[in-house]
Amino acid sequence: MEKLPIGISTFSKLIENNYIYVDKTKHIYEMINTGEIYFLSRPRRFGKSLLVSTLEELFKGNKKLFKGLYIYDKWNWEEKYPIIHLDFTNRAHNTPKELKTSINNFLTKIGEEYKLELTENDLYVDRFEELIKKIHDKTNKRVVVLIDEYDKPIIDNITDKNILNDNQKILKSFYNVLKGTDKYIKFIFITGISKFANMSLFSSLNNLDDITLNRDFACICGYTHQDLKDKFKPYLNNLKDELSISYEETIEKINYWYDGYSWDGKNKVYNPFSTLKLFKDKEFSNYWFDTGTPELLINVLKASNSYKDVLKPIIVKESRFKIFDYNNIDPISIFFQAGYLTITEKMIINDIIHYKLEFPNFEVENSLLDHLIDLNITEKKTFEQKDKIISYIEKRDNKNFQKEMRAFLARIPARIHIEQEYYYQSIFLAWLNALGFETEGESPTNIGFTDMILKEEDFVVVAEFKFSKINPNTNIPVKSYEKMLKKAMKQIKDKKYHEKYSDKKIIAIAIAFAGKELQTQIEQIEDAITL
Repeated sequence: MEKLPIGISTFSKLIENNYIYVDKTKHIYEMINTGEIYFLSRPRRFGKSLLVSTLEELFKGNKKLFKGLYIYDKWNWEEKYPIIHLDFTNRAHNTPKELKTSINNFLTKIGEEYKLELTENDLYVDRFEELIKKIHDKTNKRVVVLIDEYDKPIIDNITDKNILNDNQKILKSFYNVLKGTDKYIKFIFITGISKFANMSLFSSLNNLDDITLNRDFACICGYTHQDLKDKFKPYLNNLKDELSISYEETIEKINYWYDGYSWDGKNKVYNPFSTLKLFKDKEFSNYWFDTGTPELLINVLKASNSYKDVLKPIIVKESRFKIFDYNNIDPISIFFQAGYLTITEKMIINDIIHYKLEFPNFEVENSLLDHLIDLNITEKKTFEQKDKIISYIEKRDNKNFQKEMRAFLARIPARIHIEQEYYYQSIFLAWLNALGFETEGESPTNIGFTDMILKEEDFVVVAEFKFSKINPNTNIPVKSYEKMLKKAMKQIKDKKYHEKYSDKKIIAIAIAFAGKELQTQIEQIEDAITL
């Protein structure tokens, strides 16, 4: 069985060491045959570096690595090109001096690989130009330039304006070299998270093709639904056996947790990092937030006065994504580019392209709400509080359980409060997870999904959430609490969400929300059945 490529972004290593490789060479072939200078924005840990590595091996003509892949019998393997591959994730950039030194060291290293002596010893801009020209002259081949995470020295210093501005000036001069050396260059591919207005890259390279929102390349990173079934079938079978659910239910749950990323509103892909971690650990969890979230996003969260725009569906013009200005941060733009919002629909309004943006999946929604709760609520998370809630549930002490839930809901700031059922479900899952409970959202059964499962050693809680808007004239819920609780409890019993936990005591909890108020009802499922 092929191995899971967790953390592996080197194409040759994947192929030579029996790791799974999801074939992206059809997209690569189409890209190379339709242009020469490209930019691609994708979130971190989404496969950009592997894509760059694949391009490098392709232009080097390493034919044996591509056997069995789409491009194998379509590429001219006799043509080999010199490569300049600059990865800013591996370059020091915490100060302008570090960045200059790091770039100079990189240029020296590439020069040594081609046995070139660079006479421009100090100025990194002149040395970059000299390197490109000399490689071209020595090999009699035009150069392929691959730049990965081009914007990292900016994003990682977004809160320090002095370092940011100095780094920006350095990179602006450095990238300007690409325009002046165009006749020596065969192909340019640049990746990053954001498309910065303050960089000369996008104004200098007049023919640069930004394929970020191009539907032909919507699946160039990430795993499609078909990729999942074709390449990971043994791991899907292992996971379904671990969860004791069907193959179809396993796919459906993976869709809910990790699918949904789209850059054209039609084609969807899974988060590759989270999907691989799921297959390795065999449990659903929020794998991506801690490793894939740039500091910039956290700082935007902390600085923002209102989060409502990113917590609900929003329609924006295409122009909002064209350029990102770090002197005037647009929360919607950075949330989209960082992967916390995705395109769910593309539409034309008054002859102008608009996009509808929403959370891509449960992992993102739950992680983000969890973080918003941590940012906005000061709460001592103790074992005592968890034990207290367990006690209320076991004793079916609805009065005190309801009081505890109301106290939590009251502490949610108005600026992140949204009157939607999914919102209440998500914030309570985030809160209970933070307290140390083992919970599942939208847990699959043979006839549907239950809103929440909470597992303890001695019992399992099956919870169903219901929501009503407030009538603005009467200031009371449109649906009564009594009706909502009755409907929720009936749904738990009728759909028998508890059946797969028949070896434990089952407690059913109905929770009804309206505005910032709620009511609850607790029953032990055996008692409920005999009524």
